[in-house]
Amino acid sequence: MNIDLQFKIKNNPNYQKYIRENSYWYKILNRNPLMFREFEEEVKDKYHLRATDRISKALDALELIQNVVSTLK
Repeated sequence: MNIDLQFKIKNNPNYQKYIRENSYWYKILNRNPLMFREFEEEVKDKYHLRATDRISKALDALELIQNVVSTLK
């Protein structure tokens, strides 16, 4: 694995955690560093780091607040 990828993985706790849980990525990234995009996408899917996931969480929180307020009325 080239040094740039090692730094990217080391500096991101989500990447570190995921690569430790799914060690097959070590082999994939060693053989083909261009697969790092797929690795990033997989991490985002696993840990719900996409913008749509954040929006969904915010909407869920608003819905919860609305339910609490309507219950208190």
